[in-house]
Amino acid sequence: MVKKLKAMADKQKKHASAAGLLDSELAKTVKDSAQQIWLAGMGAFAKAQAEGKQVFEALVKEGTSLQKKTQNVAEEKFGEVTSKMTSMADDVSAKAGQHWDKLESIFEDRTAKALKKLGVPSSRDVQALKDRIDALTAQMGSRAKSATKKTTAATRAPHKSAAKKKARSAA
Repeated sequence: MVKKLKAMADKQKKHASAAGLLDSELAKTVKDSAQQIWLAGMGAFAKAQAEGKQVFEALVKEGTSLQKKTQNVAEEKFGEVTSKMTSMADDVSAKAGQHWDKLESIFEDRTAKALKKLGVPSSRDVQALKDRIDALTAQMGSRAKSATKKTTAATRAPHKSAAKKKARSAA
């Protein structure tokens, strides 16, 4: 049994030393990778300091260019939206106008019917009466003129004949 335990202990030592070798190789690889990452970061920092001003100016130029393009596109879109909104507003106004016209004509028709039921004369009836009065006035005026002419002629005629008689008798 002692032999078996010794054999097992020897096996464990061998495994432990092999595992230790693996652990130390893994640690060394991780350490090397970390060192390389650190050095890459330091190199990038040094390069950024050296070329930082140039890179900054290049980025400003690209930003300015991008801003101009964006503004142009935004202005175009704004123009399109404005024209669409204007046409939509015109359409809505036209439709609203049509609806108001319909509503107005309905109101006028109903009001005219109500006034007719109450016996109130319409504007046509009043205009027809005015026209008839004008015609009658004209007719009466012409009759009055002709009557005046007849009367004046009749009254003048005796004066003329009387004047003639006086002139004859004097002669």
